[in-house]
Amino acid sequence: MHSVCARSRARAVALRKNVKFLCITGAPHLRPLATETIPKTPASSNVAPRIPPYKRLLGKLKEVYKVFGKKTQLTLAEKILYSHLDNVEESLLSNTHNGKEVRGNATLKLKPDRVAMQDASAQMALLQFMSCGLPSTAVPTSIHCDHMIVGERGADVDLPASITGNKEVFDFLESAAKKYGIEFWPPGAGIIHQTVLENYAAPGLMMLGTDSHTPNAGGLGAIAIGVGGADAVDAMVDAPWELKAPRVLGVKLEGQLSGWAAPKDIIMMLAGLLTVRGGTGFILEYFGPGVDTLSCTGMSTVCNMGEYNRAEVGATTSIFPFTESMKPYLRSTHRLDLLQKASSYAAIGGKGPQLLRADPEAVYDEVVTIDLSSLEPHINGPFTPDLSTPLSQFKNAVKVNEWPESFGAGLIGSCTNSSYQDMTRAEDLVKQASAAGLEPKADFFITPGSEQIRATLARDSTLETFSSAGGIVLANACGPCIGQWKRTDGVSKGETNAIFSSYNRNFKGRNDGNPATMNFLASPEIVTAMSYAGSTTFNPLTDTIPTPSGDPFQFSPPSGLDLPSAGFAQGNPNFAPTPGIPSPDHPVIISPSSDRLAVLEPFAPFPAGELEGLRVLYKVKGQCTTDTISAAGPWLKYKGHLPNISANTLIGAVNAETGDTNVAYDHFDLAESGEPPKSGIPQLAEKWKNQGKEWMVVAESNYGEGSAREHAALQPRYLGGRVILAKSFARIHETNLKKQGIVPLVFENESDYETVRAGDVVSTVGLFDMLKNGGKGDVSLKVGKGEQVIKVKHTISKDQAGFILAGSALNLLAKKEGSKV
Repeated sequence: MHSVCARSRARAVALRKNVKFLCITGAPHLRPLATETIPKTPASSNVAPRIPPYKRLLGKLKEVYKVFGKKTQLTLAEKILYSHLDNVEESLLSNTHNGKEVRGNATLKLKPDRVAMQDASAQMALLQFMSCGLPSTAVPTSIHCDHMIVGERGADVDLPASITGNKEVFDFLESAAKKYGIEFWPPGAGIIHQTVLENYAAPGLMMLGTDSHTPNAGGLGAIAIGVGGADAVDAMVDAPWELKAPRVLGVKLEGQLSGWAAPKDIIMMLAGLLTVRGGTGFILEYFGPGVDTLSCTGMSTVCNMGEYNRAEVGATTSIFPFTESMKPYLRSTHRLDLLQKASSYAAIGGKGPQLLRADPEAVYDEVVTIDLSSLEPHINGPFTPDLSTPLSQFKNAVKVNEWPESFGAGLIGSCTNSSYQDMTRAEDLVKQASAAGLEPKADFFITPGSEQIRATLARDSTLETFSSAGGIVLANACGPCIGQWKRTDGVSKGETNAIFSSYNRNFKGRNDGNPATMNFLASPEIVTAMSYAGSTTFNPLTDTIPTPSGDPFQFSPPSGLDLPSAGFAQGNPNFAPTPGIPSPDHPVIISPSSDRLAVLEPFAPFPAGELEGLRVLYKVKGQCTTDTISAAGPWLKYKGHLPNISANTLIGAVNAETGDTNVAYDHFDLAESGEPPKSGIPQLAEKWKNQGKEWMVVAESNYGEGSAREHAALQPRYLGGRVILAKSFARIHETNLKKQGIVPLVFENESDYETVRAGDVVSTVGLFDMLKNGGKGDVSLKVGKGEQVIKVKHTISKDQAGFILAGSALNLLAKKEGSKV
């Protein structure tokens, strides 16, 4: 999909559009990074529009009702999605039996209001955007530097070190942001999702974000969907973004949380009910009287873990209706204009449609009911976020499963649970324990979600409470949640151990690079209390801890504040964003000798005919996440350098035939012994690429679940991959594959998975005709000399067929833009 900025016609297009590159060495300094003190413009006064175009959206929604009929009853999710359609009739009446079967069938072509990107994914997204030769983004866009900051000793040490170590990447991002009119939030400003909630999220907004937990903004009534960089580029260049019309799963909340139960426990329980695939193809829409009892930030926590891809439950996104609790949050975050606009549109009555709430008789495809009054805390894990255990049963689960009975670290915060409410409830528990003379037995780490949260917690002495108890306050960044964590407790790789965190994911190796680390997810309150016991079998609701005086100590249920009584503190002005004003003559900084950044080359178009002689590179056993396909942690530094990061391709994948991890065999280069030589997966892929041999991968269910990591599609494509054949795909990864020109195919009969082996030679039948016919037609695969024929299915649309034929979506887009020059 690649930047048409090399030695190609596409590069000429980009150069004519005045894309300039400067070496970092000797380049003029842009705005200094966050460690330097200079005056800044407050974020709240930025010129970029932050109020959804309510009048236009309501007008579009009226068109929708005309198409469906006056008696139509729509869910909130449908209202917001359909009000963002590029062409109402085209999307809703095509392949839907004249609008009668939209959910699950229609291909929605949408025009989002905003794009947000984190620093790791923004690199590739910007490189792709630059290939289109446009002077600025078509919609308001922001970059948030949060993924590349390592958590180790504390913010004062970690942040400057991370800025120094990633300077060329941050300079590239900031220079590109300056050129194209993108708001740039520097390292230290906060985690993308918390910053978006505080500044950009709005009832009725539709936003795309290049991070899988983008649905966090659903806690403020937005449709926010995690996507790959190529999808984000669609919105950035004003091309319609495609989405298969989701089904809507209604989650009815009744009662009210009390005691130890927290909003986190809602989604933890739901994850256990739905599993990581149970929400696939659905939007989770919350309704019922219990909704009105939750804080705005609590609703965001629920949406954060109900995200789209493997989502902790596999959903497209999650959303809450506009509620009274959102109003004080908007006031506290200095958005009175937005509050007034949203309130006025929410109050529209009469016979006209109401944009910010579901219709009274809206019908959901499925409904799950949760009684908040009886909900108890849950602990999820290890190794998957949907292994959900009620706290009262967790001690027994530890014994039965022989999990470690002690743990070494408790980590609270992150994009999922770093609100003022979360932190003050955890603070209350720390104060209780400190008054009893107790100190945490496990290492205790705290990650504020944003500079605004950090500054407010510092002003209100909450951080001092944590620090005095021995807690380590990390930078306002993702840190340990995404593998940017240097453990200092002596745990070696491969050593079985446990940690507790209030994060959203806990796959093998995700947090510290150690596949033997068991991360148990829980609310910040449970993590904090259990850190004082250091025991996985401790139940803070019922158990006691001996104090230095010998008396037993038992925690009381925590209490906290939804919002700070004195309002949010402004924080360090150095962390405010740059204005979203394009500077067309501003140079984009990329060093030609960099091993961190590389301009992209276009992928070759699809050959004029069937794919013949595809080699099965690898047959994957079991779970294969985007972490498995493109590991994070130390590899994040190569996010902008496709050749370098491709060296980690599929290194976490288990060989279905041998049980080994990252061990592939070259069946086409037999040694003298007659045995195929073995190698790492990326090494064999690169070898075949250099030989001009294309390949495919065979996998099991939900292939590509996990983060919105388009590198998991880019890397196989770069190394010569053409087809992924699986039992099923995670939604966003399947889309990413198509955008990069890889064909995702699904076994019609899952049992056929057993018949294909690594080293088999496969040819497609009907694939080329299907692509030429815009996604219409049957496809099958011939294995070997044709004795075996495997029937497969696909979900390739007309536009996606065009992507694949062109070699990638960006190739097609660059061609269209080039024709305008």
